Amino acid sequence: MKRSKFTDSQILSILKQAEGGTPVSELCREHVISAATFYKWRAKFGGMDKNQIRLVFIQPGNPQQNAYIERYNRTVRYDWLSQYLFESIAEVQLHATQWLWTYNNERPNTAIGGIPPRQKLALVA
Repeated sequence: MKRSKFTDSQILSILKQAEGGTPVSELCREHVISAATFYKWRAKFGGMDKNQIRLVFIQPGNPQQNAYIERYNRTVRYDWLSQYLFESIAEVQLHATQWLWTYNNERPNTAIGGIPPRQKLALVA
């Protein structure tokens, strides 16, 4: 993936200028970026600064830094993706929906006492 010449804080600063009333075309000229890049940034980072949300990536090769997501990704990969050969995106979406429903409603989860997540949610609600 191509690395940005701007840091996250620089991007947020540019987006703040736009929120303050500076025209997008002027910002694009000043920072030598395309309008498409600006709007991609706004889609990705918009609203993050006012809510004090930071986008943080884990270090490459260190899945321990985000163990819950990495475990879920492994489950998706081995329990679902490696089981089928798909012929279309629609077929992938259909299988994904069915698998996710089964994962949340029927499949026992050992981390929560061997019950499905939906059942655990009902217990705590």
